[in-house]
Amino acid sequence: MPAAYREAHQNGRLQRSIERSLRWMAKCTLCPRFCRVNRVQNQVGFCRTGRLAVVASYGPHFGEESPLVGSNGSGTIFFSHCNLLCIFCQNYEISHGGEGVPVTAGQLANIMLDLQKRGCHNINLVTPSHVIPQILEALPEAIEKGLKVPLVYNCGGYERVSALRLLDGIVDIYMPDFKFWDPQVADQMCGTRDYPERARQAFREMHRQVGDLQLEAGGIAWRGLLVRHLVMPSGLAGTGPILKFLASEISKNTYLNIMDQYRPCGGALGKPHMGRSITHDEYAEALQMAQDLGLKRLDKRLKNWLFL
Repeated sequence: MPAAYREAHQNGRLQRSIERSLRWMAKCTLCPRFCRVNRVQNQVGFCRTGRLAVVASYGPHFGEESPLVGSNGSGTIFFSHCNLLCIFCQNYEISHGGEGVPVTAGQLANIMLDLQKRGCHNINLVTPSHVIPQILEALPEAIEKGLKVPLVYNCGGYERVSALRLLDGIVDIYMPDFKFWDPQVADQMCGTRDYPERARQAFREMHRQVGDLQLEAGGIAWRGLLVRHLVMPSGLAGTGPILKFLASEISKNTYLNIMDQYRPCGGALGKPHMGRSITHDEYAEALQMAQDLGLKRLDKRLKNWLFL
């Protein structure tokens, strides 16, 4: 199936989104932090990213969800910095430390094209929320040089619906992580009491745009919503309410990856309730809740885990 952004380029929608996003970046309101700094003039706010996106690394990734990986991997581009900065982040050096290299729109376009040339099934934009304008700017050149694989928006769920609408008809696959249900926990983890409500609004908008995840005959995703949820110790993430929200307000056909890889990193080390990994029982309970709620479209690796 043709990637959505190709039609958006032809009908002018992409160019309009580029222009609008750059206006927002001049008094930055792209994410719910509302820093209102002039990033076009290289001022930096919470995300510490100015005019150019910063790329930490890129390449085929084989640890992503089954419909993204296929046989040749998901073409991941890891952007430095973040609009969340969770204290337990496992990519602490990239998100908090900002390791990476600034890239122009042309360089970012060439990265996308290189990943496609290497056979990757998609372009997987990791932590893209604060660099929406830079991503959009890179697309026209990439499209004109032949980019055609699906575009994946791989985010932490802390989004502005208005910013997501800039991506309507451009992003093919949304892959957000619903991290926290309790505002107090969100505040403790990343200083965002409004995270739960922002995430709920974002999930509704993403699903409105692309619907449930659709797969080609070979099992590779080409459009739709793919949800991640990281189970945390002591129920900190609010797994139960999050799964109920997905089942009742998004879709019981939601493709879901319930993740078990929480490890205390960064500022979480030594903290009560979060200074340990999750237990086998905590993870098994999360999977059972999903099954009981009718969320049966679990990532292949999870289905295998259920029978261990």
